[in-house]
Amino acid sequence: MSEERVRRLMFNAVTAIKGGEKKLARNYLERVFYSAKDHDTLANAWFYLSEIEESEAEKRKALEEALSYRMTHARARRSLAVLDGRLKAEEIIDPDAKPAPLTDDTRANIERFMCPNCGARMSFAPDGQTLTCDFCESGEAVDGTNNIAEEKDFYSTMATLRGHSKPVARKVFHCDGCGAEFLLPPNDISESCAYCASPHVVSHEETRELLDPDAVIPHAFDQRRAARFLVEWVQEYQFTPQGKVLPPRGFYLPIWTFDFAGTIRYSGQRYETQQNGFQEQKVAVTEKGEYPVYIDDLVIPANHQNQKEISKLIESYNLREAKPYDARYLVNWAAEAYEIALGDASLEARSRAYKGYKEKMRRQFSYLSNLQTSSADLAIDSYKLLMLPVWITSYPFEGRDYLVIINGETGLVQGELPKSVRKNKSNGGIMGWLNENF
Repeated sequence: MSEERVRRLMFNAVTAIKGGEKKLARNYLERVFYSAKDHDTLANAWFYLSEIEESEAEKRKALEEALSYRMTHARARRSLAVLDGRLKAEEIIDPDAKPAPLTDDTRANIERFMCPNCGARMSFAPDGQTLTCDFCESGEAVDGTNNIAEEKDFYSTMATLRGHSKPVARKVFHCDGCGAEFLLPPNDISESCAYCASPHVVSHEETRELLDPDAVIPHAFDQRRAARFLVEWVQEYQFTPQGKVLPPRGFYLPIWTFDFAGTIRYSGQRYETQQNGFQEQKVAVTEKGEYPVYIDDLVIPANHQNQKEISKLIESYNLREAKPYDARYLVNWAAEAYEIALGDASLEARSRAYKGYKEKMRRQFSYLSNLQTSSADLAIDSYKLLMLPVWITSYPFEGRDYLVIINGETGLVQGELPKSVRKNKSNGGIMGWLNENF
């Protein structure tokens, strides 16, 4: 049967479904199953069959068949998520309706952590394990040792306003000095920027609708230890900052991670030698196929601030050590607000993944000429909004300030170096430049 005839059968099936004629639609779809050879057509046919099946078991079977032909079929995955209880049908957004923003700060998801013994404030200790009272020093364990942070289903999230993450009205502090933005603890009226240390008085009139993180890597050491890592880094390069350096400031940095699956379709020409009578001749033969794709935790920074330095530092984190998000991990720590939305980050992630695989395929299929690829079946399977522990400061040298960022999990230092600084070039000791009033 011709492709045009198959398309006509699909059109008739969809029309019958919309008209409530399920029996007629089933007849058309069964003829499509018998005649179609294209996987996309078969995936669509099985999806539409799921729409007219009565029992949950038959719906599930049809959806799984659709995904067996095209695992990136968005509507089939969304419907299967509804059947599995991972998505509520009423949460699926109308793409033509703009949702009202959440502006009522009384609805914010605010938690206060007070000491059960004396009622004083509790802070998350930089040992990755306990909340500690600022007054009587009693502690409360945060048990996340055996828990693994799970990714969120990307298809379900993109089909809804908030997916499976709870939107909360957050107060956001905007630094007029460097443009960075941080989430505020409740009732704070002043704040200092973790990047540039400039003090600000905060207006509480504005809130922003943000998603709670999915996972966090807790801070593993305190400010004194962070300062020691900074000193060791300066000693390694044997130079002296030309002015006072503020102690490193600790905060949490948001990133997006994406898991990919699917395939990249490709086609190209290779030349074969064929016998034509007594002569041999080279003949161009078209080769096509689907190249399998799997990527675990492709990282996209969630902010534009200092992306170059932060991207280098991110490679030093053990992302598999992330814990399921618990608000207690962020108690009395600054947390930078993300400014790159999930949808925008996913587009950047998809572009990077496709580019990387295209380069890999060019090397592997170097024998093919005119290699063509398609990313239509390259899909994001899941994602996380992950908070990374960071310490940050800057040092003056030769008339400008240089940024230094420290991995709050491992202590690795990623810092800008002046061009004049070389290893084994000594400019003096460490005393006199580090402001140790902390």
